[in-house]
Amino acid sequence: MIPERSSCGISETQDCAGKNEASCALRGEQLPARWPLDRRSFLLKAASLGMAGGACQILQPLRAMPGWAEPARENDARFIVEARFYRKLANKKIKCKLCPRECVVGDRERGYCGVRENRGGVYYSLVHSRVCAAHVDPVEKKPLFHYLPGSLAFSLATAGCNVNCKFCQNWDISQARPEQIPAEYIPPKRVAELAAQWKCPTIAYTYSEPVVFSEFLMDAADAGHEAGIRSVVISNGYIQEEALRAAYGKMDAVKIDLKAFSESYYQKVVVGELKPVLDTLVTLRKMGKWTEIVYLVVPTLNDSDAEFNGLARWVKGNLGIDVPLHFIQFHPDYLLKNLPITPVSTLERARRIAMAEGLHFVYIGNVPGHPAENTYCPQCKHLLVERAGFEIRQMLIRKDACPFCKRKIPGVWHA
Repeated sequence: MIPERSSCGISETQDCAGKNEASCALRGEQLPARWPLDRRSFLLKAASLGMAGGACQILQPLRAMPGWAEPARENDARFIVEARFYRKLANKKIKCKLCPRECVVGDRERGYCGVRENRGGVYYSLVHSRVCAAHVDPVEKKPLFHYLPGSLAFSLATAGCNVNCKFCQNWDISQARPEQIPAEYIPPKRVAELAAQWKCPTIAYTYSEPVVFSEFLMDAADAGHEAGIRSVVISNGYIQEEALRAAYGKMDAVKIDLKAFSESYYQKVVVGELKPVLDTLVTLRKMGKWTEIVYLVVPTLNDSDAEFNGLARWVKGNLGIDVPLHFIQFHPDYLLKNLPITPVSTLERARRIAMAEGLHFVYIGNVPGHPAENTYCPQCKHLLVERAGFEIRQMLIRKDACPFCKRKIPGVWHA
């Protein structure tokens, strides 16, 4: 019932949201007026309710939502639309232009992501409206800390990913073919309706990798905007510039998982490349998109002072000192079960290095109650946003500024 894993291996998954509203409705419960959203409280309550299951099994709560009607079973044709980013080649082959892999795909074959197929020289997405995971999450769970704090996001995913991170927490959907896992047909207009019904000002594309379902993401964002609902994307940033500008150009905020600051890590652990992700971050800045960065700190693999220093200097020089940077605690899963949880002292070391380089907003994640979950004014040092897990306990920013010294605090603080 509850999403427990995320392809990025971070607080999207390790610190599950508090009480699942849809699950409460399913059981006929009333939501508490104030629910503590820290990990320990959630797990205790989840255990008492007998909640279980991974991200592929969380569609059941949707059926408890007001107005939900399960669609009649049809064949997979309703999920299939022509891909928007590819080039036709000779002999019915195509070259995918969505991500930096540029897969050359023969007739009746699929690209690396497994969700895009060449049929007679025409490339198709197989996952439009094919939702395998959906949930109502606090936006802090993404994590987006400078974007509508305290609000909810109607979060969804399809199968598939264009990398294969060894630490993936949602590998059962990210590394699956769409026909291998349960899914529901939820077209863009219905996505917007569900977000509105659950009082979510935002739709979040997350859990697996939204790059591979860009067509669905674009159409859902359009439907959401028509209904006055925003869109955010939680992505690895492994995407070509044309597709980035077209798809993420429709987003109101972006969170990028910068998985390391070395090409060797990307090659060995992620099965991807670092440079295209850095290019994505620079392009997003040029586009004026609100962007936050997450760095999952994996013991012994990407936790050196040199890497933290290099990362901080690059962010300062290319993106600016006000871009939020989240250092997130690793929890072992998938193909990296042999490594320990990241020591809190390592996360604190990373934060010290980044702040010494001059970055203003550096956070520690997956450690509920740590003071580095909070937002402080970089000028007068006053506490501005107090967090406990995914709960906002204080929100003092007024008119996008610190109420004490009047310094502007970058972000999207109010709807």
